[in-house]
Amino acid sequence: FKYCHSLLEQPTYHLHDIYRALTVLAEESDYIQAELYRNSNYIHKRNTRVLYYDCTNYYFEIEQERGDAKYGKNKENRPNPIVGMGLFMDADGFPLSFDLFPGNQNEQLTLKDHEHKVINDFQCSQFVYCSDSGLGSKKNRLLNTTGGRAYVITQSLKKLKKDVREIALSTSQYRKIGSNKFIDLNDLDEEDPEVFNSIYYKEVPYDSNELSETLIVTYSPKYRKYQASIRQNQIQRAQKMITDSGKPKKNRKNPNDPARFLKKQ
Repeated sequence: FKYCHSLLEQPTYHLHDIYRALTVLAEESDYIQAELYRNSNYIHKRNTRVLYYDCTNYYFEIEQERGDAKYGKNKENRPNPIVGMGLFMDADGFPLSFDLFPGNQNEQLTLKDHEHKVINDFQCSQFVYCSDSGLGSKKNRLLNTTGGRAYVITQSLKKLKKDVREIALSTSQYRKIGSNKFIDLNDLDEEDPEVFNSIYYKEVPYDSNELSETLIVTYSPKYRKYQASIRQNQIQRAQKMITDSGKPKKNRKNPNDPARFLKKQ
């Protein structure tokens, strides 16, 4: 509304009119999103061959549940009621569709209805579904093995079977993107700028949860150096957490806390 007042033809309605119209806008949200998608194609052809999906939540500064604002797992670890939101984004990074759900609902369960809405309202029936492991349950993966769809889900190495994890961590059988020649990571000269800025990968057949999948393992010298610098900084922070008596000043609170490098003797 504030932006509209900077345009040549300023609005004749008032701010309270917008507040009064919010209920109508909410009821017509799916239609508005679908029309926005169709009309945006005239300005920029939307690339819906790859769709990214993720969820977040928003807290309300209230003490009791109200409507869809329910007590759930808050991304910011706040004790307030929250509302969840799932968002589909196209291959170019433009938002495609969003949906809201009660804060106490499992994120894994939000995909099916939202994806069917995208398929029906946006006529996007064939695409590659991409998300993190938190939204990659067996049901969500099975959903994207039909109708010409496929999926790419991140996978934790720690949760792999031991034999598969050993193959994934092996330095052999890698290939440079665009080449079919196999190489060993130990033979790379990472001082070479071309090698340093390249990405290497290998494919490992993987059967999990009754699904035949392909595990794609990637290696980037540039990203390795970046992660090494972050880890070194965290080690230095962990060292500062140790008191003169050799005990840590605080306990580990999350997986990325520098205190994870410390152990009580």
